[in-house]
Amino acid sequence: MRHVIALDVGGTGMKAALVGASGELLHQARRATGRERGPDAVVEGILDFAADLRAYGAEHLGEPASAAGVAVPGIVDAELGIAAYAANLGWRDVPLRALLTERLAGVPVALGHDVRTGGLAEGRIGAGRGADRFLFVPLGTGIAGAIGIAGRVEAGAHGFAGEIGHIVVRPGGTPCPCGQHGCLERYASAAAVSQAWAAACGDPDADAADCAKAVRSGDPRAVQVWQSAVDALADGLVTALTLLDPRTLIIGGGLAEAGETLFTPLRDAVRQRITFQKLPTIVPAALGDTAGCLGAGLLAWDLLTTTDGTEVTP
Repeated sequence: MRHVIALDVGGTGMKAALVGASGELLHQARRATGRERGPDAVVEGILDFAADLRAYGAEHLGEPASAAGVAVPGIVDAELGIAAYAANLGWRDVPLRALLTERLAGVPVALGHDVRTGGLAEGRIGAGRGADRFLFVPLGTGIAGAIGIAGRVEAGAHGFAGEIGHIVVRPGGTPCPCGQHGCLERYASAAAVSQAWAAACGDPDADAADCAKAVRSGDPRAVQVWQSAVDALADGLVTALTLLDPRTLIIGGGLAEAGETLFTPLRDAVRQRITFQKLPTIVPAALGDTAGCLGAGLLAWDLLTTTDGTEVTP
């Protein structure tokens, strides 16, 4: 059965699948990145995982994979196939596409940024399915974004498109590791809410999920922390909406797991801020932590499909 390898590399773990032509998951697996052993070990682990997946496909599906797609964090030059930098994995300028192509006996390999790859999946087969323009914003340790245009995700001239977490929403505010002060992700990421709620309630182990529970129970301290984050998020999103005019706004990541505790006040806050802009549909992400892996599979299948939709053989 014809299939591709899809691999999503995170800071601590890797998710992988063999994906059929209709998007069906024919085999799934997970491994640790082994980042405690250094960046070279991480790269070797990725190559070994991909090779094992190829061998599994050859044995159990009747043929080896036709292509592979890999999503990685950090700064990615997708055009050149280089994983340029990832702070949590410790690597710099890794020619990952070339290394994988060699290890996988010459099949074509696509390399993508993890958030943009997840956004690709959400836009094509997830919460944004059918939308010609969408913006995918995961709220996790930080905040990033994926700009979807006609079934593709825009990377920008230098690979930095969609970094809305570094829109300044509170000028002169909290310092950000990027060098600015008052960046959106310092106020509205899951990590920022966790930090603010831990300080407010006096429990250093409290996190954003605990804050959401306290909001639902009516704790005024939690309501204040939560509303502050929602207001900052709405400010950043309205800037993005003004520039991009998406039809659908997809919110994912850990903070989105709060459901309507987040989405009801967020929709209200965005609605209150817009003037001439058109209000997009604001929806939760649908694919969860499988988005990156599914998106990597889409990248791989794109390598095997011509612009008119005809499948090609590598």
